[in-house]
Amino acid sequence: MQSPLSVLIIGVGAFTQGLAQTLQDAGANVIVWLSRDYGHYGPQQICSTYDEHDFASPIELLGTHACDIMIPMSIDWAQQPWARELCARVAVFCPSGDALLIERDRAFAQRIGEDAGIVFPRSFVAKNRLDAQSFLDTHPDPYVIKNTLCSPTSPIHTIVCETLADTQSWLDRIDYAEGVFFQEYMGHKEAGHIVFVQNGNITSLVSNQEYKRAFNGNMGKIAGAPLGGLIEADPDDKYDLAKKLIAPLQPWLKQVNYTGPLQVTAILKNNIWSVIEYNSRLGVTCGPMIMRMLNNPLDMLRAVIDGSNFSPDFNTDKPMGCSITLAGYGYPFLEVTGPSFPLTLPTALSSDKGDVWLNEVKAGKPLSPSEVLADGHRLLDVNAFGQDKDTAVARAYALMQDVGCSNSYYRTDIGNTMWPPGAE
Repeated sequence: MQSPLSVLIIGVGAFTQGLAQTLQDAGANVIVWLSRDYGHYGPQQICSTYDEHDFASPIELLGTHACDIMIPMSIDWAQQPWARELCARVAVFCPSGDALLIERDRAFAQRIGEDAGIVFPRSFVAKNRLDAQSFLDTHPDPYVIKNTLCSPTSPIHTIVCETLADTQSWLDRIDYAEGVFFQEYMGHKEAGHIVFVQNGNITSLVSNQEYKRAFNGNMGKIAGAPLGGLIEADPDDKYDLAKKLIAPLQPWLKQVNYTGPLQVTAILKNNIWSVIEYNSRLGVTCGPMIMRMLNNPLDMLRAVIDGSNFSPDFNTDKPMGCSITLAGYGYPFLEVTGPSFPLTLPTALSSDKGDVWLNEVKAGKPLSPSEVLADGHRLLDVNAFGQDKDTAVARAYALMQDVGCSNSYYRTDIGNTMWPPGAE
C-alpha cells in the first residue's frame, strides 16, 4: 500500500481551496502557503495554512513540514528568490527554468510555435508609443493588447480591441515598461485544451471554455479572471486541439524536460485554429475541477515525483463540469469598493450538489465569527458536474441559488455560447 502523498499548494482563494479539498478527499495530506495578502479564508477551512508571518519562505516551511510535491496556482512563484532552492528540495507540478518561458514570454512562445509549424495570429512587441504607432501604420488592423511578459502583477492585463480605432485609442493609456504585445484580433471562437507532459509524452486531459467577459452576452471588459467556465473530459482529444497545437512542440518539450500541465488557448478563424497563448499550469478555473473529475488525481502527482507513467481515469459520472463566479460590489472595476456585506452560504460547502469554493471573503467580527463577509470583488465559485453540458450547467445554477450577497451578481448565460469548441 502506498503511503499518503504530502502536498504543498502555493496560492490563495477559491482555486486553492478547491484543489486542497479535492486532494484531501483523494487521500493526500495537504498544507497551503498563502502567497498573497487576501483570499485566506477558503483554504483555511480545509487544511493548515501558513504565510510569511509564520515562516520566512516556503523553504523554511518545508524544514518543519516535509512534502513530496508542490503545486503552484500561478507562475509568480518562479520569480521569487527562493524558487531555485525550492525546485531542488521538492518535486514541482509545474515546469521551471527555460520550460516556463512558454507561458512567461509571449513572443518566445510564438517563435518556438511557429518554428514547429503551429499557426499564430500576427503579433508585434512595441517598446514604446512610437514603436506601437509605427506598427499600426504599417498593419492597420484591430489587435488584442497584452503585456509581453505574463504575470499576475503585469502592468497591462488583456485588452481586446475589435476595431483599429479601438486599438489606436489605447496607445496613450498603456504602460510600455515591459513592452507591449500586440496580437491580431481573431474573433470570438475561442477554446482551450489541457494536457499533462512528462518524459516527452503528451497526455490529453480536458477541453475547456472560459467566459472572460464581465457580463451576459459576452459583453463588458475582459475580467481579471473568468466569470465562468465549462470543462469536458477529453482524453482522446476529439477536437484535435492537442494534435494541432501542442503535439508539434514535442521535440522542444523533451529538450527542456517539460514536466507538468500545459494548456493551450486558441481561436478558430476561417477553419484554422490559431494559438493565442500557452499556460504552464492546470488553470485557475480548470485545475481543481480536473482533479475532481479524475478517479486517480494523485497518480498524476506521483508521475511527477517518480517518473511513473500516468493514464487518466475519469469518473464516468463527471464527464462535464461547469463553474460560475459570484462577483461582488463594483466588479470588474476594482477601483469601486463596497462594504463588507454578509454572505449566505449552504451548511456544507461540498455535497452531492457540487462545490462552493470561497475567494475574497473573511470571517465575521469576534462577536459573530461564524459569519462570512465580503472582502473584495470575486466572492466565490460554484462548481457542478454532469453527464452532459446542460446537466452540469443546470446543477451549477441550482447551487448558485444556495449562495448570495448584497449587490453581487453572476452571469446567467454560461454554456449558452462558445460551446462546443469552435462555436460562436
